[in-house]
Amino acid sequence: QVQLVESGGGLVQAGGSLRLSCAASGRTFSSYIMGWFRQAPGKEREFVASISWSTERTYYADSVKGRFTISRDNPKKTVYLQMNSLKPEDTAVYYCASSSAVFPAYRDRNYDYWGQGTQVTVSS
Repeated sequence: QVQLVESGGGLVQAGGSLRLSCAASGRTFSSYIMGWFRQAPGKEREFVASISWSTERTYYADSVKGRFTISRDNPKKTVYLQMNSLKPEDTAVYYCASSSAVFPAYRDRNYDYWGQGTQVTVSS
């Protein structure tokens, strides 16, 4: 079993940056695909990015490609989401999740464990 705790959310102006972190517990962290999703008010949860267990492969939603970077530190059992050039439409609750499915695992049904979420608000 894996427990996930996100941090790093907050309020930022458009064009700014934030770095989200997701700390995991569980001995098999390094074997899971890790992903980030987000959910804006009144909208469905959407995929943001995923990273393979070995860190060699990453996959991004078109809406964040070139602006967001996902990374992971397996010894620290932590996955990160560096968000640059933020836009008001990036405002959402961001969730990290772990998956035992095949990479890139961009559907939320592929994920077994979820964090509680962290709020990101981008002002215009």
